[in-house]
Amino acid sequence: MSNPSQLPGYIANATPNPTANRAPWYKNTAPTYAGIFLWFVFWQDAVNAPNQGGLLSCGLGWAFLSLVISALVCHFLFYLVPGMLGMKTGLPLYIVGTSTFGAKGGFILPGFLMGVLQFGWLGVNIYFSSLALAQVIPLKAEILMVVWGILAAFVGLKGIQYVAKVATYLPLIPLTILLLLLAKTAGGIGSFDPQKFIAASAVAAPAAPAALGKFGVLAFMLTFVVGFFATAGAAGVDFGTNSRDKGDVSKGGLVGVALAIIVTAGASMLIVAGTYGSPELSKAAVAAAGKDGLILQSPGLIPVLMGKSAGLIMFLLAIAAFPPACFSSFIAANSFKTTLPGVNPFVSVGIGAAVSILLAVTGLAGKAIIVFVIIGATFGPICGAMLVEYLLNKGEWSGPRAGFNPAGWISWFLGAVVGVLPILKIYPVPAAPVAAFIVGAVIYFIAAKLGMQSAVVPMPKKS
Repeated sequence: MSNPSQLPGYIANATPNPTANRAPWYKNTAPTYAGIFLWFVFWQDAVNAPNQGGLLSCGLGWAFLSLVISALVCHFLFYLVPGMLGMKTGLPLYIVGTSTFGAKGGFILPGFLMGVLQFGWLGVNIYFSSLALAQVIPLKAEILMVVWGILAAFVGLKGIQYVAKVATYLPLIPLTILLLLLAKTAGGIGSFDPQKFIAASAVAAPAAPAALGKFGVLAFMLTFVVGFFATAGAAGVDFGTNSRDKGDVSKGGLVGVALAIIVTAGASMLIVAGTYGSPELSKAAVAAAGKDGLILQSPGLIPVLMGKSAGLIMFLLAIAAFPPACFSSFIAANSFKTTLPGVNPFVSVGIGAAVSILLAVTGLAGKAIIVFVIIGATFGPICGAMLVEYLLNKGEWSGPRAGFNPAGWISWFLGAVVGVLPILKIYPVPAAPVAAFIVGAVIYFIAAKLGMQSAVVPMPKKS
């Protein structure tokens, strides 16, 4: 049997979160996850696809059903097992992930990778928040991007405890705005006609790809929703350490993940449909879009729906997006402190923040769907492999495995390759983040059955 001395200090010294420190699902998991989905960068793309008619091409009912399916996939496939592992072990993702990727491999997957990907999220946040602020603040968006990125990185490193207090209430801002926009457009929802919408899209943007069929709508919805959620799903381990039992894990995910996705993205979808279902609002929206095609992102309709108040509303959405930017920096800093203990966090996070700002200034971070696919491709197979490892071990954590667990690394690599094929324009894999998850899960199962798992290293007993 392997010797516990093979374990790095951060694993050997890990202490589970005691039961006394845990709380009901409605005090931690549900509100924290719901806050993620209230971020306008998520729900703004509920209809946004480059095809004529966007994700409403097959009607509002099918788009909504596709959203519900995507929400349930996030809960049951990407969140539930990590959440259960966190609840049962009381240990964070960096420790729990070593059963899938090895005691040494866990430094990189999911540890270091989780930190690196946070800067992709920070870049997306910087880009869209700065564009929103530029509608009110008389400065170039590029200047705001630099300032926003530096502030978010600094606060994430030093002042996250203060941001967390404010973040408790800031999510009420986008929720209130969604309800306000929904009230403005509710009258047109019943009159929305997908065929007329496709025809209007064809006139506004004749070069756009043809309208999606039902499978295409479902696949694109899965790409958007699951890609956005993939890293947060794996982080369910950390959320689970604060859960008391299985009920807390399940209810926290059903409400904070599945229901929050359906409510926020569903409201955004209804706002777009209601706008184009109303002859008056539709005419105004088409005029506002000009030669850029139809406006499919609900925040883009705010000037049409709210008139002179639009600038203030966009400013408030940007302010509400500041805590997520800080949390991204905070998670990255924690990741680097663990995986790069010899590097000053100001240096590692500073370099990452500079990359985030560059992605925003160049506009690359504005291609949010592509970012979602990349993140889903890299974390999808991690979640898939963790799920199979959990099932093979009969619903328990096996403990850290020695070195680099071959089964985990092979499954991650092949899953990630499948996930990025659409980005590389090699093959249009439908619902790429979900496909990456499936490949990761299947390959891990096969590799495990072929004996390609490294040995479990016993955790030292705590006195």
